[in-house]
Amino acid sequence: MGKNRCGWCEGDSLYEEYHDKEWGVPVKDDDTLFEFLILETFQAGLSWITVLKKRENFRKAFDNFDYAKIAEYDQGKIDELLDDSGIIRNKLKVNATISNARAFMEVQNEFGSFSNYIWGFVNNEPIKNKVVHYKNAPATTSLSDTLSKDLKKRGFKFVGSTVVYAHMQATGMVNDHEISCFRYDKV
Repeated sequence: MGKNRCGWCEGDSLYEEYHDKEWGVPVKDDDTLFEFLILETFQAGLSWITVLKKRENFRKAFDNFDYAKIAEYDQGKIDELLDDSGIIRNKLKVNATISNARAFMEVQNEFGSFSNYIWGFVNNEPIKNKVVHYKNAPATTSLSDTLSKDLKKRGFKFVGSTVVYAHMQATGMVNDHEISCFRYDKV
């Protein structure tokens, strides 16, 4: 008998593995928070599976999401990224990644870590929702609206409320596993 999972991931082994091991697990590590933030910004307007399938390529192309290195990218590196067919080659998103790395480090300087900053929006405790069916989960909330506005004020790009809420779900700030999912009580 198989595990009962959230309906959005069923039938695709990559999606199921991501769901079972990562999605919704509280992340407090700045490196991982940055990786998810960048991947979510590249997802804007696309499906998550598109980004997930290219995740390893993104890691290679973006120096394993080393934000200090990314903040120093020059035009030569930007051109190299825009020629890399293994990633999503969107000039605005590539440039946003560089400015987001810089803004990320500014937040770290101000709050001691990006984790301290972002988890402060949920009082350092995941919000446990009661999603019956994934299609009824919200795409945004008033909290993601607030966080999005604050990130934009701090110079982040491609961080609309939908992207921010997806980041909150991915990094466990909110638990939107379906209540019947085997992961619901584990994260």
